[in-house]
Amino acid sequence: MERDRILATLRERILAFATSRVSRDHAEDLTQDVLTVLHDKYPTVRELTELVPLAFQVLRYKMLDAHRKALRRGEYNQESIEELPLADTSHDPVTQLDQKQRVDRLLTAMAQLGERCRDLFRWKLEGRSFPEIQKLMNQTSINTIYTWDLRCRKQLLTVMGDSWE
Repeated sequence: MERDRILATLRERILAFATSRVSRDHAEDLTQDVLTVLHDKYPTVRELTELVPLAFQVLRYKMLDAHRKALRRGEYNQESIEELPLADTSHDPVTQLDQKQRVDRLLTAMAQLGERCRDLFRWKLEGRSFPEIQKLMNQTSINTIYTWDLRCRKQLLTVMGDSWE
C-alpha cells in the first residue's frame, strides 16, 4: 500500500515535468511508460529517495527516445495536409480535344472491321477471357481465338494508318 501511495505521488510529479516539455497527451503516455518500467524492471526499489531519481532518469531516456523517433520519421517538418492544394483532375482543353479525336478515329476504324473482329474486341473490352470468347464464338481450339485476335489487331492498326496515335 505504501508503494502505491508513493507511485501515485510520483506519477503527479512525472506528469507535471513531462507536460512542461511536451503536449498533455504525449506526457500522459510517457508517464504511463515510466511507471510501467518502474513496475516491471525495478519492483525492489521502494524508497521515495531512490524512486524519484530513477523515475526521472527513465523519463529523460523515454523523452529522448521519442524525440529521436520523431526526427527519424520527419515529424518536425511535416506540412499540414489541409494547407496543400487539391490536384486538378480535369484535363486541359488541348488534352481533351486530343483524346476525343483519338476515340473518334478508333471508332471509325472499328466500324470498318468485320463482325468477327468487332465482336472479339467488344468481348475483350468487357473483360472476358480467351476461353470465354472461345465458347462464345463456338470454336474448338483456343489457338484459333489467339490467331483471330492477332489478325484483328493487325487489321485495326492498318486501318488506323499503321499508328495508334
